[in-house]
Amino acid sequence: MTTNRSPLTRADLAGLLADAAQSISGILTAEYLTAASRSYLHPVLGALSAGPRVVCELNDRLEGFASDEPLPTTPAGLFTLASYASALGWLTESLAELTASVDQICTRVGIPTKPPTLATLAPATAESDDGFDFTFSALELSAIRTAAEAAGLVPEDYVKVLSESLLAAAQITDACMEISSGLLEDAAYVLGEATDTVWIDNGPGSLPTLVRSLLARMEAAQ
Repeated sequence: MTTNRSPLTRADLAGLLADAAQSISGILTAEYLTAASRSYLHPVLGALSAGPRVVCELNDRLEGFASDEPLPTTPAGLFTLASYASALGWLTESLAELTASVDQICTRVGIPTKPPTLATLAPATAESDDGFDFTFSALELSAIRTAAEAAGLVPEDYVKVLSESLLAAAQITDACMEISSGLLEDAAYVLGEATDTVWIDNGPGSLPTLVRSLLARMEAAQ
């Protein structure tokens, strides 16, 4: 049995986007207890554990929003739907990339290496595959050796996988921040500037922030 509902107000629509922004930004503060043997994964495990739950929550809200009666037909409602769907798609893609990065790290550490030795990391610098030089203090070297030993890795390999983990963490952080910021911008537009006239025109200015961002990324990738 379908129950007709009153169309959502602009405040309701803006609240839907703002709540989604808050949920996505919360991914970045999620904590996950990491064993010493997997300490190199600590930068990504919080997001990796919280991300799928947030995606499921946002998907459930989107399904509920899209299945309401009457369906969103107002400019503000359609604008909100486009923004929300773009955010969900972008977040899902970003988490898939994070998962792939973690899989690569796990594959790397699972490949047998030379027997661990704590004397293999030079006390001055270690050069990465990207050509960057990392300079470690004596205290940092000691911490690296201790962490590498607990993980069953040689120090060089530990530094490499930790660097990959930090890079993956930075990428999901950038994505979540951009998505959250875009949702908040769209929420403000819906609440304060959207009109009851058709908002889609021949220019990109009338599109939701996240839709414009995704289009820009697609153009840049071509």
